[in-house]
Amino acid sequence: MIRLHQFYPVWSLTTASSFCLKLETYLRMVGLAYEVVVEEDPRKAPLGKLPYVEDDGQTLVDSGLIIDYLKAKYGDPLDGELSDAQRAQSLVLQRTIEESLYWSLMYFRWIDPEGWRHQESAYFGFLPWPLRVLVPKIVRASVRKELNGHGRGRLHPDDIYRLGGDDLAALSVQLGDKPYLLGDTSSSIDAALYGVLAHILFPPFDSPLKNKVLSLGNLGPYAERIRQSYYP
Repeated sequence: MIRLHQFYPVWSLTTASSFCLKLETYLRMVGLAYEVVVEEDPRKAPLGKLPYVEDDGQTLVDSGLIIDYLKAKYGDPLDGELSDAQRAQSLVLQRTIEESLYWSLMYFRWIDPEGWRHQESAYFGFLPWPLRVLVPKIVRASVRKELNGHGRGRLHPDDIYRLGGDDLAALSVQLGDKPYLLGDTSSSIDAALYGVLAHILFPPFDSPLKNKVLSLGNLGPYAERIRQSYYP
């Protein structure tokens, strides 16, 4: 059986990571049996990141590369019938979700004082003292460095949220009145979008990105439809 190594649950979500949630959602969409192995310290993972999977003695890293491996080994019921144009579209959408929108979410969670207030207690509240004081500072500094390295973290907060809002607006237009991003049936890009959207929408507090999702009209029902279908 596939062993999925991912972060612990948080709020109403099965895992504290958008990329872990993307991969778990893909596994549920294609109906592959898996076992969750909860990891608290990503430094022990290959490449120091989660998720990763173990399957038939192999260890696979990176959510996108893992999905490619799963398609090659177990078949591709979600994307197998996509046209070349749809595959290209899916790749562009993935870059928008994971290389742009994701970083605006990271900024709110880890840097914005309001987001950090919720993040720190939910992600580190279980740690014993003094780790509960020391570890959040270390991890937050590391995330700040990643955000600055990406470039998003160097911008004014208003611009960070405006760029994230532009991404959400573009994804809303792409979705339109369709059930899924590419049409009437789900594809792997829906797992990628759900991974980020769920972390914006379902935690029990407001944010600039959550307010934007709710204002657009179709992304909220879309995320709820996926949650009800695959996380009943």
